[in-house]
Order: sequence, then C-alpha cells, then structure tokens
Amino acid sequence: MLALYQNHGASPMAGPQKRRSGGIPRGLATTGPVLFSYGFRPFFLGAALMAIMVMALWILALTCGLPVGGSYGAAHWHAHEMLFGFAPAVVAGFLLTSVPNWTGRLPVSGRPLMALFGLWVAGRIVLLQPDLSGIGIAIAIDSLFLPALLLIFAREIVAGRKWKDLKVLIVLALLSAANIGFHVAALIGEHGGLAQRLAVSAYTVLIMIMGGRIIPSFSRNWLNQRGEKLFPIPFSTFDTVAIAGGAMALGGWTLLPESHLTGLIALVAFGLHIVRLKRWRGHAVFAEKLLFILHTAYAFIPLGFLAIALGTQDYLGANSVLHVLTVGAMATMMLAVMTRATRGHTGRVLAGSRTTTFSYASILLAALLRPAADLMPNHMTTLYAAAGLFWIAAFALFVVEYGPMLTRVRRVGLADR
Repeated sequence: MLALYQNHGASPMAGPQKRRSGGIPRGLATTGPVLFSYGFRPFFLGAALMAIMVMALWILALTCGLPVGGSYGAAHWHAHEMLFGFAPAVVAGFLLTSVPNWTGRLPVSGRPLMALFGLWVAGRIVLLQPDLSGIGIAIAIDSLFLPALLLIFAREIVAGRKWKDLKVLIVLALLSAANIGFHVAALIGEHGGLAQRLAVSAYTVLIMIMGGRIIPSFSRNWLNQRGEKLFPIPFSTFDTVAIAGGAMALGGWTLLPESHLTGLIALVAFGLHIVRLKRWRGHAVFAEKLLFILHTAYAFIPLGFLAIALGTQDYLGANSVLHVLTVGAMATMMLAVMTRATRGHTGRVLAGSRTTTFSYASILLAALLRPAADLMPNHMTTLYAAAGLFWIAAFALFVVEYGPMLTRVRRVGLADR
C-alpha cells in the first residue's frame, strides 16, 4: 500500500503497453501524450483546473448573478462539482497510480485512460449548462464516472487478490450512491444534505484509512534519514479503534446530524484522533513542509469531529461543520497528496518549494476563513470572497508549478529524499 510513494517510478510490472485478457491495453503508454501515460497526470491537473473554475464561477454567480448550472441551480451546481467533480478526480488520480502498486498489475494508461478522463470531463461540461442537453441526460452522463471507476478498481483488486483493499470499493460505492442521491434531491428542489454528508463522510473515512498508513511511514523515513531516534508510532490496534470511532461519528452525522448521541460519539472520536495525531510526532517534521502539511491536513479530522459535536448543540451552523471537513480535511489533504505524488512519480526531490509552501498557506487560510464566515454574519461577504480567492490561489499555484511536471516526460536520475 505504501508503494505509491516509496516506489517513485512506475509499478515494477509496468513496461510498454500490453493487451491483457479482455482486450484492454494495459501498462505505461510509450506513445501518445505524456499526460495520459499514468493516471495521476490527467486527473491531478484536471482536478486543480476544475477547483479554480468552479470557485471562480461560483463567485461570479454570487456577485453578478451568473446563471451557472441552469435549472439545476447555481448552489446545487457548486456543491455538486466540489464533491462529485473536483474530489473524485483527485481520488481517481491517487487510486489509478496506487492500485497497480498494491496489486502488482499493470496500470491503466494511454487510450483507456483517455476514455476514462473524457468521461469525467463530459460530466463537468454537461452539468455546467444541463438545459442544453436536457437535465436528465446531463445527470445520466455525470452519474457514469464513479461507477466506471468502481468497476475498474473492483477488477484490479479481485484479479490481484488484494482482499484487504476491498474497503476502497465500499468508499467508491458510497460516493456513487451519494452522487445519485444528490441529483435526485436537486431535481425535486431539495438541497441534498443527506447525500452531501454521506459523500463527505466517505472521503473522510478514506483519509482516516490512508492517512494512518502514509503519514507515520513518511515521517519515520524522513526522521530516520536525519538520525533521529524517536519515531511515529506505526499503525496498530489503536488506529483501528480510532477509525471505527470516527466512522461511527460520521455515520451519526450523516443520518442524525442534530442528535445529542451523535455529538457524544463525535466527542469520543475527537479525543481518539487527537491522540492518534499526537502519536505521529508531526512537530518533528515541521522543517519539511511537504510532510508537515499531511499532519496539518489530518488535524482537521479531529477538528471536524469537534465541529460535529458543537453543531448538535447549536453552537456551530451546519455549513461551518461541513466546511471544516470539506475545505479543511478534504481539500488540504488532497492538495498535499497531489503535490507529493506528482514530485515522487516524476522523479523530483521530495521537498516542498516556496511556491508549494505558498499554495499550502493559501488552502489553510481558505479552510479557516470559510467556516468563520458563517460565525461572523456582519463580515460574511468579505470572508466568503477572501476564502474563495485563497482557494483559487492555492490551486493556481499548483497548476503553475506542477502543471509542467504533469505534462512533461519523467525526470530520470534524481535522488528522492
């Protein structure tokens, strides 16, 4: 599972494209655009560009009345495209790159990758103005991507007999169901809060699972290289308990967001994940921002549980609770993974540049300002605008620095650290 970053090149089995049983070309493409030679390339770049576009159009919709989303509704469109447009692209890029390392099978590349990416792009285009194609057709096209991703990974995990990774399929199944549920709610004029919370919960569980594997491992490797003797505590039974507690809290929040029992479970989860984060010794890796951002992003997980608990007591609004998890935990962790994975898989040194550090600072400011906007109604418009601009800055800086890495040939011979 850790091979996504430990093996910074291709999967050990990845060579020129081969045609396996079933007629699907597999392996790293040696011809065609570099962008489609590996899954992280198109989807990370597409996700970053999508993050910028959605926020820019949403700001224009709020300030100038831009009719984005047509009869789907601008607010529904904004929420949907963040949860089911931007975020799945990051997940797709991560899993298309990591699953081959987990299973030892050849990665999806070349034309099949183009087709999958094209399906994702098609969903974004039709939902931008769904009335042009008919809202039913637009929803049908958008609803194809997540199930397609689920089928691809089901095939890979089953063929590779990596049964412990079946939990990834559960997350993708929940996201697929949440996407359809969100569409149904939008069509009948409701906000889709249940579907929205289900999606956020699924992403958060994925972060809890994967974060617990990669964060202490990366931190240990970095500290070991510097001769340190105190290391993060590796994955253990405590982590399993913490994940289970977090999943229970998220389940309660999804189904009964105002229940006092949900608040109590969320407080327990808050405590468990504070302890979990402390066990990883994040302060010891502060000097390397490419590592420290992973710890910082994970800190929004316990903060999210605290926000859920406060929300059940009416101390925090539903939007503030939601954005602690979406902008804080999800977007910050996704940006952290995108930067580290891109550097590792294109042969760059695993060290954060000044531009990367500024992008991290921008997303953290957005993560703090957006929930705060709901708590300060007299300054809400200003804080909304500031959070949106910092969000755009974070992903614009990613595109500027990492876009060339994603679209050019992999560097060879650089020593990662």
